[in-house]
Amino acid sequence: MEPRLVGPGPYRATRLWNEIIELFRSGMPLRKHRCRFKSYERCFKASEAVDWLHELLGCNQNFGPEVTRNQTVKLLKKFLKNHVIEDIKGRWGKEDFQDDGHLYRFPPSSPLKPYPKKPSCMKEVIKFPDWNEPKAGTSQEHILVKSVTMNSEMWYKRHSIAIGEVPACKLLFRRELTQANIEEIWKSMTLSRLQKILDLDSLDEVLDTKLVNSKHIVQNAYNVNKQGIVILEDKSKELPHWILSAMKCLANWPSCSDLKQPTYSGFERDVFKTIADYFGQMKEPLLTFHLFDVFVSVLGLLQKHSKVIEALQICCLLLPPENRKKLQLLVRMMARISFNKDLPPLSESVRTRTLMVQAFSRCILCSKDEMDLDELLAAKLVSFLMDNYQEILNIPSSLKASIEEHVVHLKRVQFQKSYPEVYRIRFPTPEAEAVLFPEKNKQKPPILMWALKNPFQPFHRTRSFRM
Repeated sequence: MEPRLVGPGPYRATRLWNEIIELFRSGMPLRKHRCRFKSYERCFKASEAVDWLHELLGCNQNFGPEVTRNQTVKLLKKFLKNHVIEDIKGRWGKEDFQDDGHLYRFPPSSPLKPYPKKPSCMKEVIKFPDWNEPKAGTSQEHILVKSVTMNSEMWYKRHSIAIGEVPACKLLFRRELTQANIEEIWKSMTLSRLQKILDLDSLDEVLDTKLVNSKHIVQNAYNVNKQGIVILEDKSKELPHWILSAMKCLANWPSCSDLKQPTYSGFERDVFKTIADYFGQMKEPLLTFHLFDVFVSVLGLLQKHSKVIEALQICCLLLPPENRKKLQLLVRMMARISFNKDLPPLSESVRTRTLMVQAFSRCILCSKDEMDLDELLAAKLVSFLMDNYQEILNIPSSLKASIEEHVVHLKRVQFQKSYPEVYRIRFPTPEAEAVLFPEKNKQKPPILMWALKNPFQPFHRTRSFRM
């Protein structure tokens, strides 16, 4: 069974999990081993499994050569816990897998992860909100009327209307786009564009759209500073000042503007550990649990660079603003550290780039489900984020332009319905313009006509000019 590229779509994480299990079971070499004077057929050492699976993952298009041996060991731990493998005595679940010489085997039947039942429905088109009809509770019966004292002038006006001398005013229900309406437009058009990029019949297959907050999308799109970083309304959700200082120190190494650099050796490693510990203690990843499936689905587009960039731009718009800001600052720091040749090594055994992925991938993306390849998928995503963070963490310009154009169009339509006469004057049709501004017949001035009939003659000298 050859490894294949698993593209975007529903249940991509589950499909990858099942495929790796099937490849492992069908390809892992099994042979006879001895342990404590006893022979065991069709089994393998733990270290042999790590070697073989590590090579398989490194050659797999879905994961790539950046998969580390440590990540492979963590995956085998999950395999043992979920009874994909068992030790030679049939134990699993509570046992711990180590990269050593312990013997393991495959159980008679390996449990593959079941796929959720897909609802039978046609292709779902995300609907736009309809504001043409008044909302419930906004009828004329519910409009409060202020009592007034009747005087002779007001009585005359009302009497004139009643007998027909003055045309009665019509009560118009004026509908205007509110901020809530605009936020819903942003949500609808953003999700519709994401569904189109992922080529899905319904986004419900990868995302619970009810959990998407329209206010977050608008705030992420407009409340930004000159660097494109989100400006938070709730300052209590900002990163602590000491963490920001530490991140700024490593990102701008060796020039730290607001800190005096200590002289002791290993200072930069202590600062890095402080940052890693802070992000490592978060209860939920920055990309949130409920967005896990949609980000994993986007990873299937990595062969199509422009599409995956736009898809990730849109997905990052769906984040809570505080998460988006932390992600922007963290990934920017990671990228600068990775490319900074002046920064001393932060580890003696691991390359700086690999260290960044290992230290922060789980706080950026992970799954609640232990039957998952989230370690490998997060590493793949974080590597791509570091290489393309300036594009990914920008607002998708084409999406923003189309939404703003749609909002302007809706405002004009609403104005036309509320004030048709005013609209007709302000925005006349070509036919109406022709009636209001008829073209005048342009007559050529008589001098010009004379000039055409009597072309210019060259000057001739006559006798009258003689002296």
